[in-house]
Amino acid sequence: MANSYDMPKLSTRLQRFRKGSPLSFRLLAWILLFSSVFTLITSAFQIYSDYRKDISQIDKRMAVVESGYASSLARSLWALDQKLLQTQMEGILSLPDIVHLRLRIEPDSELVMGEIPRESETTVHSFDLIHEGDETFKLGELTITADLARVYQEMERKVGIILATQFLKTFLVSILIIWIFQHFVTRHLTTMANYARDFSLQNLARPLVLDRPHTPSNESDELGKVTDAINQMRERLNDDIGRQERDAAEIRKFSKAIEQSPSSVLICDRQWRIEFANQKFSQLTGYDAQSIIGKHPGALGENDLDNRESRHLWQSIRLQVQRVGVWQGEVNSVRKNGERFWEQLIVTPIKDGGGETTGYLILGEDISIRKRYEQQLLRQANYDILTGLPNRMLALDRLKLALAQARRENSQVGVMFLDLDNFKHINDTLGHDAGDNLLIEAARRISSCLRGTSTVARLGGDEFLVILPGLTGSDASSQVADRILKTFSPPYILNGQEVFVTTSIGISVFPTDSDNSGTLLQHADAAMYQAKHKGKSAYAHFAPEMTEVSHERLQMESRMRRALELNEFELNFQPIVDTDSGNLVAAEALLRWNNPSMGMVMPDRFIPLAEETGLIIPIGEWVLQEACRAAVTWKETTGRDIGISVNVSPRQFRDPGFTSTVLNAVSSSGLNHNQLELEITERLILDNSIETAEILRQLDDAGVRLSVDDFGTGYSALSYLKSYPFDTLKIDKSFVQDVMKEAEDASLVRAIINMAHSLGLSVIAEGVEEEAQTHFLKQEGCDYSQGYFYSRPLPTEDFETWLKTTQRLQQA
Repeated sequence: MANSYDMPKLSTRLQRFRKGSPLSFRLLAWILLFSSVFTLITSAFQIYSDYRKDISQIDKRMAVVESGYASSLARSLWALDQKLLQTQMEGILSLPDIVHLRLRIEPDSELVMGEIPRESETTVHSFDLIHEGDETFKLGELTITADLARVYQEMERKVGIILATQFLKTFLVSILIIWIFQHFVTRHLTTMANYARDFSLQNLARPLVLDRPHTPSNESDELGKVTDAINQMRERLNDDIGRQERDAAEIRKFSKAIEQSPSSVLICDRQWRIEFANQKFSQLTGYDAQSIIGKHPGALGENDLDNRESRHLWQSIRLQVQRVGVWQGEVNSVRKNGERFWEQLIVTPIKDGGGETTGYLILGEDISIRKRYEQQLLRQANYDILTGLPNRMLALDRLKLALAQARRENSQVGVMFLDLDNFKHINDTLGHDAGDNLLIEAARRISSCLRGTSTVARLGGDEFLVILPGLTGSDASSQVADRILKTFSPPYILNGQEVFVTTSIGISVFPTDSDNSGTLLQHADAAMYQAKHKGKSAYAHFAPEMTEVSHERLQMESRMRRALELNEFELNFQPIVDTDSGNLVAAEALLRWNNPSMGMVMPDRFIPLAEETGLIIPIGEWVLQEACRAAVTWKETTGRDIGISVNVSPRQFRDPGFTSTVLNAVSSSGLNHNQLELEITERLILDNSIETAEILRQLDDAGVRLSVDDFGTGYSALSYLKSYPFDTLKIDKSFVQDVMKEAEDASLVRAIINMAHSLGLSVIAEGVEEEAQTHFLKQEGCDYSQGYFYSRPLPTEDFETWLKTTQRLQQA
């Protein structure tokens, strides 16, 4: 009963196993099949091997009988000892598996012992019995019969045992393999199947995770690779969905942008039939978007004449879009109510990924207001608002026209460049309103001196241009210049008071001076500066020698006006050391101008022009600020106070805000006042004015040090050294460089040092280039030295490196 109950139960489990794990079931079946076949084959080989071994043992036993008993049997038979012979045969018969002996005795008798079993396999072995003496005699032949029944019984027993054990072993190994397969593979495949079955766009964030340790070997095997591939697929799908969502959002955004665009938008198909019109188009034209779908953009109006003109226009647009790929222009369009308006249109093709045109995009913008403003701007662009005269742009156009006409008629054109004298002074003292009134009256007076074909234009500020076309001689322009100068003779009434203003005029003539409009203007400008140098209220004709000077001056002035803005100025620093110890005590800030076109411009080239134009004031302010900041940086770098010396020009010194500029530079940088020293030239000292003394007093009260620069090169007024609060006197390098060669220079330097010390002034020797000079200066008691012997003027970074690396710099 138990067996009948267990069999259905086992069958049910097998069916459940087959349905629940079909791959494992098939694997088990194939393992059992191939294992059984392999077991049968190996068992057959093993049984056959054992069988052959048993047969071999019997054969060996018979061979042993032959080798062991042949000689003894032969002796017994030769001696006719029947009893011994029988005993020997019984001994042979008692051996395992030997069941029958037949001894055939020569000549015709035999002795038989044992019995051959029926229906049993046997094996037979025979050998001769020979007596060896003087002669060899064959005595008989012994035939031994062995029974193989035991061998076959043993083989049958082994077959049963081997088959049972091999089958059991195969079955257990198969079960173990299936369990291992299920544990390491099948259950993970089931997890993958369940994950794939539940996989959807809603759970893309959940990765596939197998229930096994995260080891490098697991991650690199087939299951790990499949898991990684599935997760990568999930991530790519997640990225693709995110990209699709972003693309959809972009499309929605672009759709809303087109719909809400401030420009009208039309989208047409390949046959130029309208497929879409945004809200702005309806507002602009008055046409409802649905009512124009399928129509041509040039056939929206109800007036046949308007439609005919529009169709011609759109035919041209279509041809240009096909040839060029875009059409852009201004169109005088018509609204639905018949009102005309100016519209800016841009027409471009819409192309697919293959570059094929699938439609056309038409963008429109109402520019009616802009067109009205253009007329106003056109006048503003060509005429000066204050005086009503043509401006520079219109004047240049008229000059070019006048030159072209003169070439045709073989005549001359005069170009006059006018600049009001002392206009800036009037503007500063009487105010800008008075300056504007002066410009208006000056424009009227100049215009009154010209005939109808001539042009007077305001170039800007207080500069005017006069164009005199159709001149027949060189004196004609001079006559006009004389008339203009005379008209400036009467006074101007500005703010209720009389003001006398003159003008300087420069004249160039086409084609004598140049055949190019730009060059003519440059020449007239150069001649105008020459007129100012004559004493103002004068005119001058262009001469070739003016070109080079004027061009270089204008070019340098123009570039210098932008140098600060473009950060082209830079400071170099030259150390000032204690002559006796060699310790650094200060550095002199030296201005350099590094212009991309002119290269490194030295101060002697641009400082005079900067003083003349007034640019020295903002440049000097920049130098003060940068020098003070540099000295503060050195304090942070070296941990010690290093003074800074800055040169001051006369124009800069006389500026009303000079004192404030100096004190602001010191305060904003955080520098101690006594670390700044201002170097002032002797020429400035000789200006014995109250203003000079007051400025020097204010600076001295603030703690700023003052020194006399290049002492000995000018008209030295020694009494002023005592009157003004100077701290230092600098001996010019022209004396220092020859102290070892010229006795007079050595005596002069010695006298300056003694004189300065007697007045309580420190002395700095400039231009020290040789070690012998340092010994002389040290012997004569010169306080400080400066020159190439210690260092050339260095840029900021190089000077900071010098501070860190030089062997001469020692802690005081």
